[in-house]
Amino acid sequence: MKLIIQIPCYNEEETIESVICDIPKNFFGIDEVEILVIDDGSSDRTVDIAKRLGAKVVSHKQNMGLAASFKTGLKYALSAGADIIVNTDGDNQYYGGDIELLIKPIVDKTADMVIGARDIKNHKEFSPVKKLLQTFGSKVVKLISGADVIDAPSGFRAFSRECASNINVFDNFSYTMETIIQSSAKGYRIISVPVRVNKQLRKSRLFKNMFQYIFRSGCTIIRMFAIYRPFRFFTVFALSAMFLGTVLIFRYLYFFLNNDGAGHIQSLLLAAILIIIGFLLQVIAIFADLISINRKLLEDIQSKINKN
Repeated sequence: MKLIIQIPCYNEEETIESVICDIPKNFFGIDEVEILVIDDGSSDRTVDIAKRLGAKVVSHKQNMGLAASFKTGLKYALSAGADIIVNTDGDNQYYGGDIELLIKPIVDKTADMVIGARDIKNHKEFSPVKKLLQTFGSKVVKLISGADVIDAPSGFRAFSRECASNINVFDNFSYTMETIIQSSAKGYRIISVPVRVNKQLRKSRLFKNMFQYIFRSGCTIIRMFAIYRPFRFFTVFALSAMFLGTVLIFRYLYFFLNNDGAGHIQSLLLAAILIIIGFLLQVIAIFADLISINRKLLEDIQSKINKN
């Protein structure tokens, strides 16, 4: 069984050596281990250091972002015959020794994706606001996906070959929440295992501020919900609009039966508009569901190509 540990990097010359040296050489149930560094257009000595330490390096000509690096890593790992793929960050955030914990459920064939869950509540380098947002975001992803998710934004995770072959990342910002919702919708088993973290060596470069992170993560969650649960997504809005329209109709009837309907004709007009909108949204839900069936067929074809 072959394990490839991929490390997306952008100008990580100060941390990449610690990340690679922190990775164990042998793992139970694994015959071959390969370390892959995805160089996202680095202009420092990241590539030289990685090669000196024996890592395979795949480079982007320019900086394309974390999601693009993740996709590049998966594509290479699958073509290189990986049975298990582990993703970790190049900033030395995660403790390499816990890779064993990530891959064990996949080796035992009890999970398809394993997410390393940090101890958010007791994480000394997370502010109270960040702890609250991380916890809330994970609960939202868990609610939407139905997966066992404790730390949804964690980039420390392992994938079986089958699961990795069926991942399509659409977002240019990050891959963490998208892959959870997507894989769960496709029926893959997702679990979380507690992992340790190292002392922070630098601040995250993924987002400029917390508001940007919240906005982009929220957009990703909504987008993935619409893509992988289209009927449910549009039906929620359709039924909401119809419900409000029905309430307004009963409101109008109440005043009408009490001989005061003339002054509340606006309620009747708004009710009609809402019910029409609800009906149109329900039609969209049906068509979106049909489109999603076509997408699933195309993804099945893609999966067979990736396996070959």
